[in-house]
Amino acid sequence: MLIFLVVLVWMDSYKLVTVRAVLATIAAGMLAAAVAWKLNSGLMAWSSMDFVPYTRYVSPFIEELLKAVVVIGLFRAHRIGFLVDAAIFGFAVGAGFALAENLYRLYTLTDSVMAIWVIRGFGTAVMHGTACAIFAVIAQTMTERNMKVNPARYLPGLLAAAALHSFFNHFFLPPILMTLLFVVVSPVVMMVVFSRSAMHLHSWLELDFDADARLLKQIGSGEFTSSNVGRFLGDLRDKFPGTVMVDLLCYLRLYTELAMRAKGVLMMRENGLDVPVGERTREKFVELDFLRRSIGKTGLLAIRPLLHHERKDLWQLKVLASGVDFSKRG
Repeated sequence: MLIFLVVLVWMDSYKLVTVRAVLATIAAGMLAAAVAWKLNSGLMAWSSMDFVPYTRYVSPFIEELLKAVVVIGLFRAHRIGFLVDAAIFGFAVGAGFALAENLYRLYTLTDSVMAIWVIRGFGTAVMHGTACAIFAVIAQTMTERNMKVNPARYLPGLLAAAALHSFFNHFFLPPILMTLLFVVVSPVVMMVVFSRSAMHLHSWLELDFDADARLLKQIGSGEFTSSNVGRFLGDLRDKFPGTVMVDLLCYLRLYTELAMRAKGVLMMRENGLDVPVGERTREKFVELDFLRRSIGKTGLLAIRPLLHHERKDLWQLKVLASGVDFSKRG
């Protein structure tokens, strides 16, 4: 399971998911397993359900929900930008969950035969990782074009993960065959995810890059006031002081420049080139932060339609900022 996770990280050609982040996510998955153990023990005792039906119909949903909470936290922190990130982080959460669960079983099941550990290590563990990765990928697909994430958009992925978990716990096939099925199918699923992510990323970079370039050209041209963006800003003149309007325009220009810079860095990484973020870019981030405070929340909300403030855009700026040394900030 852990080797599979290492392979997933290695296959990420953009190297946007750091080893440190993966280790932290594994630790969060282990914590989710501890919470699941306490919750399942209490619910099973309270409901008086037998162990087999409980593990087939109740615990899969509870465990996938707890793993999903970790992934949702990563979404809200703008740590996930593409399907490939969702797959890696989702599998990392499942890996941590399975690792804690197997360590506990190793401690309690002292007289188990080797076949038990083959099933748990190659079957149950891979199932936990794959189920959570599927949730993360579906959630990413459902929410990547929405600034305000509707919790209902997480439900399809959660149901799919819980259904897969429940299917595994039913053992319709002999345990060894079920384990073999998951070992064979999981890499295929991940390869499809990586392929879709690469195609989606390439298309998105080109389209958004052109849109940003057009916006910068409009801002610097004499025809800006007659453009849609210029007319939109003109409608805001009566609502904000002149100094704030100047800051709004500067913020729009600077944000767009940094967004283009971020996309350029990703394009270079796509071709195997690691481009360092220079001092000039660092100064632009400092200036952007200053303008953000000067404009205030009301001003930012007013121009949000112009910023294309989707969760993916926020994520790409965060990736670029992580390569900037802010320790020199005055």
